[in-house]
Amino acid sequence: MTQNSSRILMGTIGAAHGIKGEVRIASHTEDPGDIASYGPLATNRPGLTVTIESARLQKTVLIARLKGVNDRNAAELLNGVELYVDRSQLPEIDDEDDFYHADLIGLDARLESGVSIGAVSAIYDHGAGDILEVRDPRSGDTFLYPFTRHVVPTIAIADGYLVISPPLDADPGEEEPD
Repeated sequence: MTQNSSRILMGTIGAAHGIKGEVRIASHTEDPGDIASYGPLATNRPGLTVTIESARLQKTVLIARLKGVNDRNAAELLNGVELYVDRSQLPEIDDEDDFYHADLIGLDARLESGVSIGAVSAIYDHGAGDILEVRDPRSGDTFLYPFTRHVVPTIAIADGYLVISPPLDADPGEEEPD
């Protein structure tokens, strides 16, 4: 997230692709190509907005042509630029089991007993499933939990919290399976 909580990170520009100014974009939208439909995108560079003129999916990366970027040198200068839209541009969610990850950041993380263990500070997706990071405000320590229905049985965005049911640790005397 950025300092402006109404902005939602939609993707990040990566390396240049080819010599005609195309770039690779790591899109964070459900359908990677949807990022192109939001019109001009705000960025983390002051004064810079980006408009995607065309895009195609190549394996897991979006290859895009950006307005005003016509050669490899210009494309290389955009490596690492983050792309944002205002939260109001995103469709409303009708299903209570669906939400935007950005809506979870800052929620109070509570145990099933109601005891607060911190706040959700980040959500990571490394390919094998999402991971919630919870930061304890007293110690500053962070704890990671699998973001599954079993470990996070309750999400109450309107009430500002979610429930964490930590998995039980294996007996310390037992060996891990091979």
